[in-house]
Amino acid sequence: MRPIGRMENRRRGGFTLIEVLLVVFIIALLAAFVVPNFIGTQEQAQKSLAQSLVGANGPVATGVNMFRMAMGRYPKELSELVQKPDGDEAAKWGGPYINDVSQLKDPWTNELQYKYPGTKNEGSYDLWSYGPDGQDGTDDDIGNWRTEK
Repeated sequence: MRPIGRMENRRRGGFTLIEVLLVVFIIALLAAFVVPNFIGTQEQAQKSLAQSLVGANGPVATGVNMFRMAMGRYPKELSELVQKPDGDEAAKWGGPYINDVSQLKDPWTNELQYKYPGTKNEGSYDLWSYGPDGQDGTDDDIGNWRTEK
């Protein structure tokens, strides 16, 4: 039997303010390390995707080479990979030479750049992405040419 008017010494369920603050601090500390690593990983993945788009075995380069074999010349611009030409060349055109026009954009939604004849690939073509900054001619451009580092 319990004595009337006397409170038992027992701890109530729940967390103290110190415990809650400690958990919040630990979560914030983990987020401070995880978020920057995730952002760096995402940017690296975008760069890798851009490199695969413009690389020698990528879908755009494959399309350019297939166009060249069918038409006997390199395309003047990338739109020729998806648009059938008018006139005499229409009979030779076997395209479209890429599966999806979204492959003509880099991961940052900028149009891929193409130049024939190439200035960095003599006797061939240059194919590149402006890279993360969206500016041409900067260090982060990603192209189908070798860079010395």
